[in-house]
Amino acid sequence: MSRIKRLLWGDVPASKQEQTLVFKIDCFILSYCCLMYFTNYLDRSNVNNAYVSGMRQDLDMQGNDFNIINTMFTCGYIIGMIPNNLMLQIVPPRIWFPLMQILWGILTFCSSAVQNVQQLYALRFLQGISEASTFVGTHYVLGSWYKPGELGKRSGIFTSSGLAGTLFSGVLQAAVYQHLGGIAGRSGWRWLFIIDGVITLPIALYGFLVFPDVPATTKAFYLTKEERHLSYDRLKSDHDVIRHPLSWSLAKRVLTRWRWYGCSLLFAISGETESIGSNNLMGQWLSAIGGYSVEQVDYYPSGVAALGIVSTLVCATWTDLTHARWPVLVYMCVCCTTAAICILVWSSPTGLKFFAYYIAGAAYSGQATTFAWANQICADDDQERAIVLASMNMWNNVVNAWWPLLFYPATDAPRFKTGMITMICTCAATLGVTWLVWYLERRERGRDKEMTG
Repeated sequence: MSRIKRLLWGDVPASKQEQTLVFKIDCFILSYCCLMYFTNYLDRSNVNNAYVSGMRQDLDMQGNDFNIINTMFTCGYIIGMIPNNLMLQIVPPRIWFPLMQILWGILTFCSSAVQNVQQLYALRFLQGISEASTFVGTHYVLGSWYKPGELGKRSGIFTSSGLAGTLFSGVLQAAVYQHLGGIAGRSGWRWLFIIDGVITLPIALYGFLVFPDVPATTKAFYLTKEERHLSYDRLKSDHDVIRHPLSWSLAKRVLTRWRWYGCSLLFAISGETESIGSNNLMGQWLSAIGGYSVEQVDYYPSGVAALGIVSTLVCATWTDLTHARWPVLVYMCVCCTTAAICILVWSSPTGLKFFAYYIAGAAYSGQATTFAWANQICADDDQERAIVLASMNMWNNVVNAWWPLLFYPATDAPRFKTGMITMICTCAATLGVTWLVWYLERRERGRDKEMTG
């Protein structure tokens, strides 16, 4: 029974009151953050699906226009990353998150009306800025509420919701293309953006009503006074739970420790193992080789996200049980290296290529684990944690701004030879940096024990 409880809870709550508290924050924090991230990834995936479902022809897109669209989004995302996380130190998350969600919902509606690709460039740039609040902001909030032994699974559930958005997008696009294409004179891909916006706005309202901010400032109506104190007290032993005013000493703390450099480098590199899924290489491959309907090109790549969800949840649960994060990155690299080799051998059967694209979805399991690991490393400094989490995603997206253009251009479909060689090298580099972060964390903890000794 105790093992089952650990599978469900992570670290089992010490009392009935703590169990009730964790259940409540699971219900309200995870429900809103997962719905928010679902719409976030639904929007991103819809651009990929729209491209292979008529948008390319309607907007007369040429050459690497598709890659430039994604790069414009990435540039906005980079610019918005650290400012959004710093805003969470000033503006309550229950206000900031929904405001940003309303903004990108409006921009999604506007995407349905674009008449040329240049208009889409501008909209995607602005959406990148607004959507930058979600991923690292939520990881910061999760790290503010949960103990290290609870964090892996919650991070996994959160990141899986984004993959569910990717999975649902393919199904939604196929259904829209089949049933709404041409209605009111609009192409199916335009209806896809409209439906996306309709889904987004009510979720923002839900966030205004239920999101509890962080333990030091929460006034959530569903938490009793005792539960608010407990949410704060239960983390004090290994977390910095005090809200400090922003000052220039933060820059000194961040830049004179290894954490910012090590964690940023880890996700800047390891995040690129997701390139097969994030650039929809399978959809581009199916479209380029021919013989598949639009609906099949939309449906089949959903399996990449499905494998990503399963891998993420299993790995996240395992890391809470063992308190070891690094093995997940090893698993991810083995899967992605295998996938790249199978795709590189172009004479391999089509079935093997399907298998290769699907197991590449294991790369997504690294997201939750890497950010849970960073939350754990930086738990003793709340503001440093906010900067490190934002910087990890920022540097990954700095790389993303040019990585697909250089290694995975749409013109390389269907073989993506350069991309697959790059994937193998990326996995090797990820293993090296994973060892470095593991070593530095172990050394730091050893020194802390000697000092408190």
